[in-house]
Amino acid sequence: MASFTVNGKSVTLDVDDDTPLLWALRDELRLTGTKFGCGIAQCGACTVMLDGAPVRSCQTQVGTLDGAEITTIEGLDGPEAKAVQDAWTAIDVPQCGWCQSGQVMSATALLRDTPKPSDADIDNAMWGNVCRCATYTRIRAAIHDAADTLEG
Repeated sequence: MASFTVNGKSVTLDVDDDTPLLWALRDELRLTGTKFGCGIAQCGACTVMLDGAPVRSCQTQVGTLDGAEITTIEGLDGPEAKAVQDAWTAIDVPQCGWCQSGQVMSATALLRDTPKPSDADIDNAMWGNVCRCATYTRIRAAIHDAADTLEG
């Protein structure tokens, strides 16, 4: 049995300790915004925040989460998250949408740590978030736009 917080709410799940967080979120808690991609932590579609840092939920076992704070795309908030979501819409980043929740989670984490990222900062932070529609140029532009919005 694992107890942790998801989007500000305490949860206790009676699942095997080796259950991937991704499946606990989707199947047990019905939070389906976090997507399954590759299942081996290589694509980033399943990215959530664990104690404020982006992690791949497909490779994070529920048994390691006692006392942890998990944030999913459904619970993402704050000025960085709003700026990223607004920029995503303004620049029309999404195409198929498969990777978007993971991309937004990683971009928000980047802006919380690095308010004015360079192209290299963005490339490093977003590395491993695969977009099968190849919208990388728009993703980078949206992150710069969000940073400009936050800067005022």
